[in-house]
Amino acid sequence: MYSKVINSTYGQLLGLKIDDYKQLVKLRLNFLVVFSALLTYLIAVNEINYRVILFLSVGGFLVTGASNAINQVLEKDFDKLMKRTMNRPLAANRMNVSEAILAAGFMSLIGITLLAYINPICAVFGTLSLIVYSFIYTPLKRVSPIAVLIGAIPGALPTAIGAVAAEGYVSPMCFAIFGIQFFWQFPHFWSIAWLGHEDYTKAGFKLIPNTTGELNNRIGFHSLMYSLPLFIITCLPFYFNYSGIYSLIIIQIVNIFYSFYSWKLYMNNDAISARKLMFSSFIYLPIVLIVYLIDKI
Repeated sequence: MYSKVINSTYGQLLGLKIDDYKQLVKLRLNFLVVFSALLTYLIAVNEINYRVILFLSVGGFLVTGASNAINQVLEKDFDKLMKRTMNRPLAANRMNVSEAILAAGFMSLIGITLLAYINPICAVFGTLSLIVYSFIYTPLKRVSPIAVLIGAIPGALPTAIGAVAAEGYVSPMCFAIFGIQFFWQFPHFWSIAWLGHEDYTKAGFKLIPNTTGELNNRIGFHSLMYSLPLFIITCLPFYFNYSGIYSLIIIQIVNIFYSFYSWKLYMNNDAISARKLMFSSFIYLPIVLIVYLIDKI
């Protein structure tokens, strides 16, 4: 009976620790990052290599997890101030900083090593993503809205890593997919920043693209301006013969809807419009990547 109680308690503690590590690496977001890298790999590759898929998946997951862990170490005191982050393991004092740093160190070392097994460019892009996200974007969030621009670089690099893993060099397709994910992030992020403005303000984050930090229609205007380049960038795969005319037409229609919701936020500057733009951003990128993949198949 006593041993059963011990085993039950141990199982509960282990489950809680696993939950903490899921939050530390931002598991759901991490899976989306790996998903986009894998889709890009499948779009760009001529002959599938399952070892590369394994290294890309695990290496990408670990590097992203390390970046998220370092982010939470650096923002531990600020996460305590926001409702959506106050229950993170570091902010809630369920995990100490040294444990998180140790985990981040192991994840980054193993992750970058796995990417290097694919090719050196993948490792360089993975390292660049880790450094820019953790040590430039993260502290810059409390200084200037330009942090959103800086953060879009590591945010788009997973697709570039997927393309380089497939082709072995920085190809036109790599530039195109990187550009799509780069510009897609601005309406996506600013819609989230609009909805979470109160929380971000409490933590001292300066993410709104205006000098006053107020929720005015400049947020929608900037979202619209950054959505418009997608019409041109999504033409590049067709121009370089990576995709056909039908995928081009479908994706341009998707671009119209994405820009429309950005325009609605510009015109209305309200929570409903911000929420619609946010949800449209969630489906935009998967649709675009899947359309390119289906076109190739």
